[in-house]
Amino acid sequence: MWVVRRVLSSVAHSRPYTGPPGLLRYPRPGSPSEMELRYLQCTCCWRSRIPVAGFESLNSTISPPCEEDDDSEGPAAPLDACYSSEQRDAILTLLNNASLTELAGVKLLRGRKSANIVEYRSKHGPFKTLESVVNVPLLKHKSALVVFESILNPGKRKRVRIQLAKFIRPEVDRSWLEDANSIVSLVCATNRIAWAHVGRGMTVMDWQHLDCPNFLKGTYMASSYLNDVSAAVSLLPSADFYIIEKPSISVQNTALFPVMAHLRAVEAMLFALLEARNFPQGTNIPPRVLNMMRTAVGRHFGLMVGESRTSGAQVVRRLMTESVTQKMPRINFPPELLVKYRNWFQMSSRRGGGEELCDALLQALAFYELLSKSSA
Repeated sequence: MWVVRRVLSSVAHSRPYTGPPGLLRYPRPGSPSEMELRYLQCTCCWRSRIPVAGFESLNSTISPPCEEDDDSEGPAAPLDACYSSEQRDAILTLLNNASLTELAGVKLLRGRKSANIVEYRSKHGPFKTLESVVNVPLLKHKSALVVFESILNPGKRKRVRIQLAKFIRPEVDRSWLEDANSIVSLVCATNRIAWAHVGRGMTVMDWQHLDCPNFLKGTYMASSYLNDVSAAVSLLPSADFYIIEKPSISVQNTALFPVMAHLRAVEAMLFALLEARNFPQGTNIPPRVLNMMRTAVGRHFGLMVGESRTSGAQVVRRLMTESVTQKMPRINFPPELLVKYRNWFQMSSRRGGGEELCDALLQALAFYELLSKSSA
């Protein structure tokens, strides 16, 4: 081990430096002057140190093309320097005068970003420079460049299809989903069904659950299941799409087969009762009921531990707090829902339906955010 340390030490000291050995060593001509020696502690004896070089300064030489400037010692050029005066006027005219619907037609400005632009210019006045656009929440430098390019070169939006492997089934045109004003997110458990009605403006309009006493009772009586599922469907609000959670249960665990059969039966009944239409294959009519993978929602919020998903109660508590404390929260809760559910998601709470309510809300939020991300 000491031989390796001696070799590494001699190489690190000799290559980037010249001159006689000693305390004062000068950089060799042509070598980066920012590379200074650092030391790592030896894991064998924890006393010796192995010299290494620091490369942090090399990152400073990497910058986007629009931020380059002729004067290497001067500051990076702002966004306004990337466009001509005519182009800047065209971009600012649209951003300052377009309505919420018109802004939603620009790439990357669907959903919350267009609402943020309207709110920002109503509080701070019209945009005077392109650089001021990055002050809008959720609209940073990289996104702003895409928005500006879309304004200058408006083209016909392609109807891109979301792949099945993404997060929803069946496969539908993204434009259908982007035109939806609201969705109802449904999650079924072993003894209840929970749902969350969330609008395009990321506002919770309805959030509740219904106990189903006939679930997993006896021998899966179809008539009993139909009574419970129909009772839940009768309470659901009207929406453009109904998103049903697609659970992921390992087929190798035979102990969960009864639960899997139960969830599949409820899922099939929800599809049949909510769709209530039978269109020939290939027609240009979007389905009304979709599946969303449970694992996709778990990965979106960082709730996966291996192949298992943990509780989302902590995430929901944080979202409810941000709805009150932040000006631009991730999702908005009406005051009556905050009062109703403020104590439902505590660790010590034994209230039934808490986890299902969490899952329904997180699924709706993940749907909008993943859709917005895939449109980028």
